[in-house]
Amino acid sequence: MLNITAIGAHPDDLEIFMYGCLAAMKARGDRLTLIVATDGAKGGSEPGPALAAQRAEETQKGLADLGKPQLLGLPDGALVMAPDARQVITEAINASQPDVIITHGPEDYHPDHRALAHYVQDAAGFRCPILIADTLMGVGFQPEFYVDITPHMVAKEKAIMAHTSQMPHRFTDAARITNRFRAAQCNAPDGHYAEAYRLERRFPFTDIRCLLPDAPPYRPFYVPDSDALI
Repeated sequence: MLNITAIGAHPDDLEIFMYGCLAAMKARGDRLTLIVATDGAKGGSEPGPALAAQRAEETQKGLADLGKPQLLGLPDGALVMAPDARQVITEAINASQPDVIITHGPEDYHPDHRALAHYVQDAAGFRCPILIADTLMGVGFQPEFYVDITPHMVAKEKAIMAHTSQMPHRFTDAARITNRFRAAQCNAPDGHYAEAYRLERRFPFTDIRCLLPDAPPYRPFYVPDSDALI
């Protein structure tokens, strides 16, 4: 059993980018720590405390099957400028005693995602490897690992749909397209879905495939007794 710490920048990030892998990890018996860095108070047409409270309820509902998220309440849209962000994030990671951390990449599209990635890298140090989640629609992302999330795709979409304040259909559609494409990259059979990840490479962590759930199955590239492509 591994201690897995997943930390997303906003309410709904764990659901959109990491839910399938986390569900697969929980299914094999790993212990999950779920952390949401910001309060999400700017992610809507009426920003403010009421929206932050609503989004907290949404992510608690969305992640209920995986566990209870820890909400750090840092400022949405201004994570890089929050004076206590580094300390708060570091303390949360230290308390979780992770064997693996899953988070956003430093090249991601949202400034809060990028800021969080740097805070997490500094907090992790030599403690454990960091697994970087795919970007929205896979833009600019170079996968190294693929995780089969087919048994968990329905639950992932349900989790995303819990975020009623965020017009969640746009994100379920994006997740379905991206996760189907990632499975297709693996030549998985029709109807399979995968999440893509890469390793934040730094000494001494160079390969963590043995720590991850299974990759998607693949169908034979050639029809038996034929030169025809499938």
